[in-house]
Amino acid sequence: MSHNSFGHLFRVTTFGESHGPALGCVVDGCPPQIPLTVAEIQAELDRRRPGQSRFTTQRREPDQVRILSGVFQDERMPQQVTTGTPIALMIENVDQRSKDYSDIRDKYRPGHADYPYDIKYGVRDYRGGGRSSARETAARVAAGAIARKVVPGLRVRGALVQMGPHAIDRGNWDWDEIARNPFFCPDAQAAAFYADYLDGIRKSGSSVGAVIEVVAEGVPPGLGAPVYGKLDTEIAAALMSINAVKGVEIGAGFAAAALTGEENADEMRPGNGDAPTFTSNQAGGILGGISTGQPVVARFAVKPTSSILTPRATVTRDNAEADILTRGRHDPCVGIRAVPVGEAMLACIIADHYLRHRGQVGKSAPWPAGGS
Repeated sequence: MSHNSFGHLFRVTTFGESHGPALGCVVDGCPPQIPLTVAEIQAELDRRRPGQSRFTTQRREPDQVRILSGVFQDERMPQQVTTGTPIALMIENVDQRSKDYSDIRDKYRPGHADYPYDIKYGVRDYRGGGRSSARETAARVAAGAIARKVVPGLRVRGALVQMGPHAIDRGNWDWDEIARNPFFCPDAQAAAFYADYLDGIRKSGSSVGAVIEVVAEGVPPGLGAPVYGKLDTEIAAALMSINAVKGVEIGAGFAAAALTGEENADEMRPGNGDAPTFTSNQAGGILGGISTGQPVVARFAVKPTSSILTPRATVTRDNAEADILTRGRHDPCVGIRAVPVGEAMLACIIADHYLRHRGQVGKSAPWPAGGS
């Protein structure tokens, strides 16, 4: 199976399956002498870890990460740092229940990748979907923890802004609220509603989708390139690669189609130094595929989990008629745990473009204070 890597100078390759012994990634191209600890990577993995509330899958995976290569420390160095060589990370699977999937061994789950995987490869890992499982995203989150340290001053945050048809009130947006509820929701009132709403969905054996917003602040201007190396192009591709994502938008996104030219144009005013200030950010921090220095804003839509207890019509591998229901432990709203995954992918793409821009333009690049 090819295409398990993304990025150019900051390149990530993931490996492993949902019910295999382990999964992980290799991060190649990380610059040397960046302080990096297991605890920093683990902190990000803990945000994605399953089983933390009744609203996520009850699979009990500690997601303990091990750094196998690419770091060094001895008595002359006060802290562990990257060496500039490939950083290999491994996360063991410890709570697989493959028997939960024995009933669907020869049936294709509607809405899942079962049928196209089988048609393409002639081999289908029915135990949780194998490589197509969202379990693979744990490796991306681990890589994203490293990417966050590559760009000086970079801050990447994400939030769940809609569950099912119910969007948050943006007037209530509070980044601090995200850590106070199990939904990564910045609106306390919406989070309280989501708790009752998702309880009903969960108890009925069904599932619901979500919209996630990710924001990167401290992105230096000048990242990206026309025409085929646009920053927003690669952000969109990265977010679309996340399991269950069916749509991506940058800045105002699809809402821009309803705006006038006057409303959509982000007017500029003289700012401090040589950089202008913008009166709005409909462009999501990217113009012509190149970052402007404003926050980079992207949203992605996550479909409802297809593994549900309601019987659905399907076919077998022999193309015979059948009914199917999926037992096991599943997220009633997989979009919740997609928040740290979206953050990680955005961080990885920005880190890659940061290094590519530095390689092309050198130290004359417009880096933020403290950049190299």
